[in-house]
Amino acid sequence: MTAASTTSQREDQVPWAAMAGVIATVTVFAVAQGLTYPLLSFVLERQGLSSGLIGLSAAMTPLGFIISAPIIPAVSRRVGGARLAILCSMLATLTLVAIAWTQHVWAWMPLRFLLGFFANPLYVISETWLISITPAPRRGRILGLYSSIVSAGFAIGPLSLGLVGPEGWPPFMIGITAFLACGLFVLAVAPRLPDMPDEGEATSVGGFFALAPLLLFAVFTAAAFEQILLSLFAVYGAALGSAEGRIASLITCFVAGNAVLQVLLGRAAERFGAPRIMMFCVLACLAGCLSLALSFTTWLVWPLVFVWGGVSFGLYTTSLIQLGERFTGQTLIAGNAAFAFAWGIGGIAGSPAAGLVMQLIGHRGLPLSLGLLSCVLAVLLWVGKLRR
Repeated sequence: MTAASTTSQREDQVPWAAMAGVIATVTVFAVAQGLTYPLLSFVLERQGLSSGLIGLSAAMTPLGFIISAPIIPAVSRRVGGARLAILCSMLATLTLVAIAWTQHVWAWMPLRFLLGFFANPLYVISETWLISITPAPRRGRILGLYSSIVSAGFAIGPLSLGLVGPEGWPPFMIGITAFLACGLFVLAVAPRLPDMPDEGEATSVGGFFALAPLLLFAVFTAAAFEQILLSLFAVYGAALGSAEGRIASLITCFVAGNAVLQVLLGRAAERFGAPRIMMFCVLACLAGCLSLALSFTTWLVWPLVFVWGGVSFGLYTTSLIQLGERFTGQTLIAGNAAFAFAWGIGGIAGSPAAGLVMQLIGHRGLPLSLGLLSCVLAVLLWVGKLRR
């Protein structure tokens, strides 16, 4: 057996135990986060607060993502990835306990900010671990599987409210238990996980923007697309006379496409290259925007929304694959933190901007906003391809 074949076999080996632990950690965390958004909105709505104040409260969590992102690389190098992840899961648990205890919108503003601030390092560290231990030949399908499972976790969070209801301590206890479980998962697999990357020149989150601006804009687009559709699709459907139940089912179909299609897109990225699949995803997003009005009142809207969910989040999956292909060491963790920053910006900016467009020109502003965003990304990707 040659040295080259031995190296190839080593590269193909998958550390399944460590990988399963990392994915389980983030999935459980996603369940908790997916639970908190609708749960806290239900509580505030029962208190008779305005939709604007409820939306402002919800924006505190992605704001925490944005503020924490620049400090994650330095803190993780100093403290260690496993210690920081366990610490963040414990702090997130205490924060959710405080949220459940206070039940007041103005107390929730800083607490929801802290929830995002403590959640973000766990995502960044986990994705850095996953990229580091994933063999290059299988990176597409494994990161696609990761995206699918985490998306399913976000979907399970709201569904759990149907089991226990949105009142009292029971729904909060689901989130608290999930946050605690994150720390236990990390503790269990920590001996199998690599240290945070320390080789290479230290790169800041701001410095990474110059290294991969297209990847970061793709992440921004994925976040904005998801938040715009989830928050404003009900307004679009109501303007066309669609029943609330049908709109809710369509949103569920969107989330299902998000969760189901990532493995397929990741496998396609292995075969055809992540940049090509990213271009396919953004063109499919654009095609959906152009055909939404024609298909909305027909059965065709169901497969359209399902595919939309997959390809819009596929922008993030293919960005993550390219991050692992192009960067290593300290630049890798800086890139993951920059991804979190871009996702937070997209999540905060997308819905208000699209809502303003809809206020100016009516319900057509939804596909117009999504289409414009997709078109800009498509043009930038094409220009970037020509320059290479």
